[in-house]
Amino acid sequence: MEPTADPHRPTVTDMNPQLALGAMLFGTVQDERRSFEILDRFVDAGGVWIDTANCYAFWSDPTGFGGQSETLLGRWLARRPGVRDRVRISTKVGCEPTEAGRFPDTAEGLSAGVIKRGIEGSLRRLGTDHVELYWAHKPDAATPLDETVAAFDELVSAGTVGRLGCSNYPVWQLERARQLARAHGGAGFTAVQQQHTYLHPRPVAEPLVRHRFGVVSDEVLHYLEHHPDIALWAYTPLLNGRYTRPDRPLPAEYDHPGTARRLAALDEIAAETGTNRNRVVLAWLTGGTPAATPIVGVSTVEQLDEAVAGVSLELTAEQRERLDSAM
Repeated sequence: MEPTADPHRPTVTDMNPQLALGAMLFGTVQDERRSFEILDRFVDAGGVWIDTANCYAFWSDPTGFGGQSETLLGRWLARRPGVRDRVRISTKVGCEPTEAGRFPDTAEGLSAGVIKRGIEGSLRRLGTDHVELYWAHKPDAATPLDETVAAFDELVSAGTVGRLGCSNYPVWQLERARQLARAHGGAGFTAVQQQHTYLHPRPVAEPLVRHRFGVVSDEVLHYLEHHPDIALWAYTPLLNGRYTRPDRPLPAEYDHPGTARRLAALDEIAAETGTNRNRVVLAWLTGGTPAATPIVGVSTVEQLDEAVAGVSLELTAEQRERLDSAM
C-alpha cells in the first residue's frame, strides 16, 4: 500500500536542503514493521532522500556482515508501487568487512573490483537499477586513488549512479580525487558526508566517530565555501539524542567551556521559537553557510516528526548570529 499524505503533519516539501532519513539500523535494531512505518511517514511528509550503505549494520547482525538495511529498503520499495519514483537512494561502498569481527582491519576498501561488486550487490538488495548518489565510505590507503576515481566514473557513465560523494575523507584527498576526475573528463565527487553538529569537540579529544577524518572541521567548511558545487551531508547531527536526553550525557570530548556557552545559546533560541534544542540544531544546519543536509536516524515516527519540524523551522538572521558567535 502506498503511503498517503496527512494534511495535519509537518512536511519537508520544498525545503532546501532536504532532510535525509538515515536507514542504518533498519533490518537489524529496527524491525521491519517499525522501519516500514517510519519510511511511510517520511514519504508522507514529502521526504525524498534515504541514506544507507552496503555495510549497514554489520555490527548489529549475528553474522558480522552488513546488507540488512538495503535488503529491507528493497522489500519496502517492492511493496510500495510507485514510491521508487518519489525517493532518492544514497548508499555507500568501502566499509563492509571481509572477515566477521575484524573491522576496520578487513574493510573491503575501494579497488575497482570492490566498487563494481559493491554496486551490483547494492542494486540487487535494493531491487532497483540505479541509485541517485553513491559514496566512497572511507579512504582506502591500499588502492591508488586514480583507480578508485576511474571505477566510480564508470558507474556514472553507465547510468547506474547519478552522482558521487565521499565520506570521512581528508580535504586534500577530496581535492586530489576531483583533480583526477577533471583531468580525464570524468565524474568527480560532488558531495561530502561527515559528522557535523552545532557543538564543537575539543580538537585533541578522541572523536565521537570512528573515522580519523569523520568530523567536519574549519578546513572542510572553508573548502566547501569556495566550492559551491559540493553538497554537505551531516551525519549524527543530534549526537544520538544527547542534546535533549538526560540519560545520554555528552561524551568527554565536549567537556569544555565553549559547550556551556553554545548550549545556553541553543536554549535561548529554543525558548524564543517555542521549540527545543534538537529543532534549533537542525534549523541551524540547514540554513547555514554552507547549508547542510542532516541525516537523521530515528526509531519512532514521533522522532521523525520532530526532525521534520526542525528542518522546517526558520531562524532569523539575528538568532543565527547569536548561535554562530557563541564560542
